Amino acid sequence: MGRKKREQNYLDRIPKRTEGLSWEQGEEGIVILLVENTGVFNRIAQKLFKRPKYTKVHMDKYGSFLWPLMDGKRTVSDLARLQKDAFGEEVEPLYPRIVKYFQIVESYRFIEFKN
Repeated sequence: MGRKKREQNYLDRIPKRTEGLSWEQGEEGIVILLVENTGVFNRIAQKLFKRPKYTKVHMDKYGSFLWPLMDGKRTVSDLARLQKDAFGEEVEPLYPRIVKYFQIVESYRFIEFKN
């Protein structure tokens, strides 16, 4: 029962994109995050080794669908329903996949949860 309750609570969480993170939509609506490479070592690498100031992170079509919808108002459950409506059986198993997606983008600090 503890796991079910934890998953339910996760589905009630409200994700929002991290402020200041730049992104754009490329071909076929694929979202590309522009992650700034900050810190002393990155500045040195940029000067000495011509490393880029930004790293481009390309999302897949499912993540690209969800990204613009994360407005700080919709819950994970709301977003899952929208993705299911858009992609149908293609996104099954829906809830384990969408929870994993949010865990990953949160671990990289691309999103944060309001509640």
